Amino acid sequence: MFRFERLTVWQKAVDLFELVDTMAESFPRRVRFGLGDQLHRAGLSISSNIAEGSGRETVAEMRHFYSVAKASTFELVSLTIVCRRRKFFTDEQYAAVYKRAEEVARMLTGLKKKPSADCTTGSTFRHSAQGTRHSHG
Repeated sequence: MFRFERLTVWQKAVDLFELVDTMAESFPRRVRFGLGDQLHRAGLSISSNIAEGSGRETVAEMRHFYSVAKASTFELVSLTIVCRRRKFFTDEQYAAVYKRAEEVARMLTGLKKKPSADCTTGSTFRHSAQGTRHSHG
């Protein structure tokens, strides 16, 4: 199992993507390939950047990818606001996405502050001159 698969934030990001992607399937044809595609890309970017960050060798690299994931979360929220204003999402759908996105963003903030700790597995990272190495402990 890859490290990112054990990260709760990655799992929640995948759930968020699935929610938004399913909701976008009901978009009118005229916006499905514009706004719908943009929602799809932003949502997928969150979990993808978490996964990529978790595989990086240094804390600085990890933080960079977690920052990109957080920025994609903000992009997703902005897009859902547009969708709600255009009546493509109901207030309830918007609230569901917003709540999950807010949780993912908070978790990413925590992960950025302490990328060397993975509270879901008890794993830690050792820091060395060559970079960060994963160890179980």
